Amino acid sequence: MKKQKQDVRDLVLSALLIALVTVSTMSIQIPVPMTSGYIHLGDSMIFLVAIFFGRKKGLITAGVGSMLADIFSGYAHWAPFTLIIKACMGYVAGSIAFRKEEGGAFFSIRLFTALIAGSLVMVGGYFVGGSILKSSMIVALQSVPENMIQAGLGAGIFLVVGKAFDKLSLQRYFEKRA
Repeated sequence: MKKQKQDVRDLVLSALLIALVTVSTMSIQIPVPMTSGYIHLGDSMIFLVAIFFGRKKGLITAGVGSMLADIFSGYAHWAPFTLIIKACMGYVAGSIAFRKEEGGAFFSIRLFTALIAGSLVMVGGYFVGGSILKSSMIVALQSVPENMIQAGLGAGIFLVVGKAFDKLSLQRYFEKRA
C-alpha cells in the first residue's frame, strides 16, 4: 500500500509540474513571426524542475509541458520538435545540477554549467528543428538570437525563483514520504 501511495503522489506531482511548465510558457508569449515561434518564460520553470527534482522529472515535465503549450497556443507544427528539444533540455540540466540534498551553496559552477548546457541544447535543437521545418539552415539561423534571449531570460528568472525556492527549503514538502 505504501508503494501505491508513493506512486500516486509522484504522478500528481508530475502532473502539477507539467501544468506549471505549460502555464508559465503560455502566460507571456512574444510572437516571433520570422521563426514561426514565440519567446516565453517557461524555460525558468523547466530549469526549476530539472535542478530541484532531477533529470527524470526534468525530461518528462519539460517535454510534455512545453509541447502542450505549443498545441494550446496554436503552434502545433512545433509540438513534436518541442517535445524532444525541451525534454533533452530538462534532462541535461537535471543531470548536471540535480539538488537532491538541502544545504550547500545554491550558486555553483554546476548550477551555471547546467543553465548554459540546457540553454545550448534548446538553442541548438530549435536551430535543427527550424532547419527541418523551413527546409533551410540559413532561415533557421534567424531563430538563434531570439532563442538565446529566451534562454537568458529563463535562466535569469530561474536564478531569482530558484534562490527563493532553495532559501525556503520548499523541496522538502515535495519529497516522498512513506
